[in-house]
Amino acid sequence: VAVSEVSKSIIGWFSYARLDEKSEWDFQQKHNYYTYIEKTDLRTLQGEQVKSFEELMIANWLYQQGIEYEYEPDYEHYIADTGRRNYCPDFRLKKSGVYIEHFGVRRKKMNDGTCQLSTAPFVDHEEYLAGMDWKREVHKTHATTLIETFSYEREENRLLETLAEKIAQFETPEPRSRESLFDQVVELKQVDSFVQLLGTFLRHYKGGGYSLADCENKGKSLKLGRRSKAFISIFEPVYREYQKRLGSRIDFEDMILRASKYVETGQFNSPYRHILVDEFQDISRSRGRLIKALKAQHQDARIFAVGDDWQSIYRFAGSDINLMRNFGNEFGGRFDRQSAIHRTVDLGRTFRSVDKIAYAARKFVLKNPAQLVKTVIPASETTEPAIRVVSIFRHDIDKKFHEVLQNISTQAALEGKQASVLLLGRYRFVAPSNLTSLRRKFANLDLSFRTIHSSKGLEADHVVVLNLYSGRTGFPSEIVDDPLLSLVSPNIEPFENAEERRVMYVAMTRARHTVTLMGSYSKQSAFVSELSNDPQYEIAKEDEGQELDKTCNACGGRLLAFPTKDGRTWYRCQHAELCGHSLPACSECGTGLPERGGRLKEAKCSCGASFCICPDCGDGWLVERSGRYGRFLGCVNYPKCKGKKRL
Repeated sequence: VAVSEVSKSIIGWFSYARLDEKSEWDFQQKHNYYTYIEKTDLRTLQGEQVKSFEELMIANWLYQQGIEYEYEPDYEHYIADTGRRNYCPDFRLKKSGVYIEHFGVRRKKMNDGTCQLSTAPFVDHEEYLAGMDWKREVHKTHATTLIETFSYEREENRLLETLAEKIAQFETPEPRSRESLFDQVVELKQVDSFVQLLGTFLRHYKGGGYSLADCENKGKSLKLGRRSKAFISIFEPVYREYQKRLGSRIDFEDMILRASKYVETGQFNSPYRHILVDEFQDISRSRGRLIKALKAQHQDARIFAVGDDWQSIYRFAGSDINLMRNFGNEFGGRFDRQSAIHRTVDLGRTFRSVDKIAYAARKFVLKNPAQLVKTVIPASETTEPAIRVVSIFRHDIDKKFHEVLQNISTQAALEGKQASVLLLGRYRFVAPSNLTSLRRKFANLDLSFRTIHSSKGLEADHVVVLNLYSGRTGFPSEIVDDPLLSLVSPNIEPFENAEERRVMYVAMTRARHTVTLMGSYSKQSAFVSELSNDPQYEIAKEDEGQELDKTCNACGGRLLAFPTKDGRTWYRCQHAELCGHSLPACSECGTGLPERGGRLKEAKCSCGASFCICPDCGDGWLVERSGRYGRFLGCVNYPKCKGKKRL
């Protein structure tokens, strides 16, 4: 396969094939759609974040065709007296000055031959159509050219085709070379996670003895759609080239597979009657096959395996947790017409963690019903909370982190001893860049950093888990459990974030005395939220007395409290880029958020202050303002809302 063909497939993958083909119509709530979009990381080949899969298709087509564009530029004319600020069309073609608006509407042909437009379930239909008309009128009034594209064109599989036809009269495409496009993909630093996925897939593929036909058939049965086809189109030439470069050499999977074949065919006669396997939770299919072959050579052969399925975190290296879960069926003996004969010994005593860590970690990992139930006996007991959550804003990361270390250092000084502190991250890039200076500053702390995977077997007095936020490279990571791995796995784990939950368990159980979880106010980790919201975990939260997050009335997400420079608070939607809704704090106390109670026409704050609900938007409240004609009551959402009332 020519290099250009492989690069074409890779470019296609990063253009849009890597993503699930979901749209606004697959979601009932705006908040859920926004959450999906943020997790999906809709980054174009040019490098900007867009707000829908269809916008991504348009942007990447323009880039590939060499048509220079701007995404969401300010409109070239000032639009006055509309209640709208900064009208930003979806795209502007730099050379011709033509604008593109992509409208999220589908159409249905009626019996009378007309078409009825529909919007996504969470969109106000009439308001959206009115917005379409408003945009058309703006361009008509100012004599600017507008190209319109529609969601129904994608639904009819002709979005890019019709886009090319509409643009043809204004711009001539100058397609970029595949090599330059491939270089751009590399430049955007999106390749690393994809390479990791390819490597994991390859190990599973070889270790399980799969064929491309097996993968294609499984992709159809699991309804993985075009994404699996696109991935296989890349994997096939990569695998062929990998095998070609190996030549007469063998890799680790070949080593295991050949050994298994030699034992199965009798080319190797095993002298072993007792087979001992440690870290059994990390065993792969190929290694399981080798153990079975060794056992099969002798009727009296026995397998003694030691492992903990709660710590099975090496799926990316080819491990298959199902081999441990189904140990009896896979490796058990036969006697008197019975099969799967085996015995399990529960090694439940921990010689490390105190009870409030050990029990919390057990409860957390057993949320997945597929995990084997085991008894846990802690090393000791404590009356103080042992797990603490510290949520941070972007601007106070260093300050909060230093406070955590200072508290540990102060406690160690009071006890007159050196304390070990293990800093853990889901990925290596999480490591503090100033670790050397931190060691000098906190001389009575033995500070070290490890990724959670490399921390297995280690322990420390205190553990601090860094960067617990939601996102593709957050924790739980949204890269690991890719559905594509189900093409080369016997059974996919149906429980959400199954392996990531075990990674979290490993992190928590490295600690003897305390665990500190560094969370995020704006993008809180699902794991931190789960632990914080269940009182049985006995989590100490440093923000116990702070104002709780409120619901965003614009999208249904959370309004997060952000401190301002003047010591007050501003509430902003968690979906800052997609929703953008925000509200000021109560003008009386500066921190609380006035809320509407039932059918009352007033909003009350926790400080006791009350305000009249805005008659126009119903979300904001009225505060005293000054105008040309004196004092009046105006909505806090001004200028988005111009609701007002006389004093």
